[in-house]
Amino acid sequence: MQQQKLLSLISNLLPEENSLAEQIASVLDISYGAAYRRINNKSKISIDEAITLAKHFNLSIDSLFGTGDENVIPIRKMQILKGTADFEKYFTNSTELLTPLLNIKNSEIIYSAKDLPIFYTSEGNMLTRFKLFVWLQILDPSFKLTQFSNFALPSSLKKSYQKFGLLYDNLNTVEIWDITTINSTLKQLHYYFESGIITSEETSILCDDLKKLIHRIYAKSVPNSNFKLYYNELLLMSNNVLIKTPLQNSLFVPFTVLNYFNTNDTKTCEQVSDFIAEQLKQSKLINTSGEKEKNIFFNKIFSKIDELKSHVNGKLILDF
Repeated sequence: MQQQKLLSLISNLLPEENSLAEQIASVLDISYGAAYRRINNKSKISIDEAITLAKHFNLSIDSLFGTGDENVIPIRKMQILKGTADFEKYFTNSTELLTPLLNIKNSEIIYSAKDLPIFYTSEGNMLTRFKLFVWLQILDPSFKLTQFSNFALPSSLKKSYQKFGLLYDNLNTVEIWDITTINSTLKQLHYYFESGIITSEETSILCDDLKKLIHRIYAKSVPNSNFKLYYNELLLMSNNVLIKTPLQNSLFVPFTVLNYFNTNDTKTCEQVSDFIAEQLKQSKLINTSGEKEKNIFFNKIFSKIDELKSHVNGKLILDF
């Protein structure tokens, strides 16, 4: 029974053109005949083989067999990030982790956006460079550049981040924002400007990049879109991400700046899904809220960016 459940989970994660037998044979390094016997339940999958398959296809053995305690759930911890090489692995591993889930037909990603979703700042512009600069400053003790202008973004890191960001295109996506979602990015810009690490000219360009990004989000927040933007001013966001598919759900919970825990535990994901459903009832769907309400929401965000830009150009004193 559990063997068929495991094989069914793997089958549903594969693109239609991929053969289950070929994948099983490849991962376990066995013949096609041996793979078919396991698929047809004529041979048993050993514990070692089940673990190998689960690791390869990002499935939880605990979720298949159960722990016996509903308050104990299986989780996966992303590697701790320390340096540039770790960031490249982070984006590569995250892409490999998410791709099978997001390739499932009718999948949906729900992002509770306390901060700007990480996918958005991957375009390769100055804002991308600034975000990676900030993350490295926070997470890498050896990274101590005194000037942003001296930070050269490695091309391999840029490519891995861009590939990760492309996962977000054309997905069924739900994002929950408050007007404070932009605050952490603005405070980072303000902090590094006041510290003399970025110049007023650089800060102005970064503000322009940020406005272009918000304009793109504005443009896709329209009725009948696969992107839905909700405005919630009652509950603090958390940067949690829930991926829902017809096959299984997967929850990502941050525990440091970028590191996260991941679980596919069925009951936990259902509980989070129920909580989000209640959260959405207390939210406004910007896509259909009318032009006036939509503009009010986005204009508040644009005003925050403009105020920072005026400040760095000596025209306004900010008080966060």
